[in-house]
Amino acid sequence: MKKRISLLLALCLLLTVPAQAAENSMDNFVRSKTYAGQFSDLPADSVFYSNVSALYEYGLSVGKPDGTYGLKDSLTVGQAVIFAGRIRSLYRTGEAELGPAAFRAEGMSTAEPYLRYLQAEGILGTELDGQLTQAATRAQMAHVLANLLPQESLPSINDELVTEGYATRRFITDVTEYTPYYQDILSLYRSGVCAGVDEHGAFLPDSLITRGAAAAMLTRLADPSLRITLAWDLSYAYTAQGTTLASLVEPGAYTAAPATADEVDSAVRYMLSRGENTLTLRYSALSAVKARQVMQQALAAVKLRCEQGYNSVSCSYSPTGEMTLTFSAAGAGDRVQEYRAAAIETAIAVHDELWNSQQITPHMTELEKARVYYTWICDNCVYDYQAGDESLSHTPYSLFTLGTAVCDGYTGAYNLLLKLEGIECTSLSNSSHIWTVATLDGTEYHIDTTWGDSGRVINYNYFAMTEAQSRAEHPW
Repeated sequence: MKKRISLLLALCLLLTVPAQAAENSMDNFVRSKTYAGQFSDLPADSVFYSNVSALYEYGLSVGKPDGTYGLKDSLTVGQAVIFAGRIRSLYRTGEAELGPAAFRAEGMSTAEPYLRYLQAEGILGTELDGQLTQAATRAQMAHVLANLLPQESLPSINDELVTEGYATRRFITDVTEYTPYYQDILSLYRSGVCAGVDEHGAFLPDSLITRGAAAAMLTRLADPSLRITLAWDLSYAYTAQGTTLASLVEPGAYTAAPATADEVDSAVRYMLSRGENTLTLRYSALSAVKARQVMQQALAAVKLRCEQGYNSVSCSYSPTGEMTLTFSAAGAGDRVQEYRAAAIETAIAVHDELWNSQQITPHMTELEKARVYYTWICDNCVYDYQAGDESLSHTPYSLFTLGTAVCDGYTGAYNLLLKLEGIECTSLSNSSHIWTVATLDGTEYHIDTTWGDSGRVINYNYFAMTEAQSRAEHPW
């Protein structure tokens, strides 16, 4: 009988022993308390109610001595470190104070053992030494929290949305590569720990973080159910709507009497960037030879930017030195501005469709994007073998609207699409042909869409040629 009583007693004792904490486990985050209005400054309708109450229930905060949580108070760097140390220790050992306790020593401030623990764990370096009493910025808070948990415990549930939203500068626009700890900030968005403070996902990295906002970040680390799956609408993020032909030109400086080809080019860029098609110059005297020279230089400058839709120039001048250059397009007559407007409108529609259909994505390199546009050009145009000198096929308008072009139409349309993508490009020509020169991911390539479309299938040998390869095909 005594043996039976002993056995029952042993079983009862076994039932009362708490489960041993797991090592390095999210299962260690257990709500061992019940929040029942312990904080007088936490109304039930507070945006941070679920977070602050969870912070209490996880045993990570008991609030302030006056019975408040301090919802709107600024958090110090030291307090951020204390919270982080507790979360790290709870994950690693099952006890919030066990890890930091090993680093306590006489004369230390309250927060210092937590800092030393996080440093020993490789979470932080020495960057916050001496700053524990200072108010923490939101960027510093992100830095303290970003690496507390391993990736498998903090998966990137918003990775694609954050990457695309940030890359297109539609969301998190107040964070750049120059923002302190910007990678840590983005990682918290990816994992659902942060969602920003407005509809554009602004983070306010330099603002001081409140204890309420800190509770939101902290409890989303501890409780995956509190993490936020972003619902940003990126359907408009890829539009080039509103772009004008003038905005695609790097502005030049106006010189009344340009003396070199470079100065003429700069004056032409000045004109184009202002949305104009006439350029008035004033020399001290002007001969027919000089006027023709300036005209040729101006025409060469316009040909470099064949996406603008101009391919001809006329000139009126007086021997006293004033000359006016008027730019137009062969075969366009007085409808040149109408055709230019139609070309940019259609190019924008093509750009937007390729993005919205995900044929182009933010993850692509410039080389990959340029190849998509190369394919589109070749798929949507046929060479106009009947074109004469006055044909609209010499313009990007013809390719976009009529589906026919010759080399300057091909090149102008392709360059227009690249420039809508923000890709630096120009054109290069010899006596009988013109093609694209583009800088893709920092490397200069020659691209000939006309010859790429010369057969029954697209020929990619003319895409992304080196200068040597290009010279072998069409010397200049």
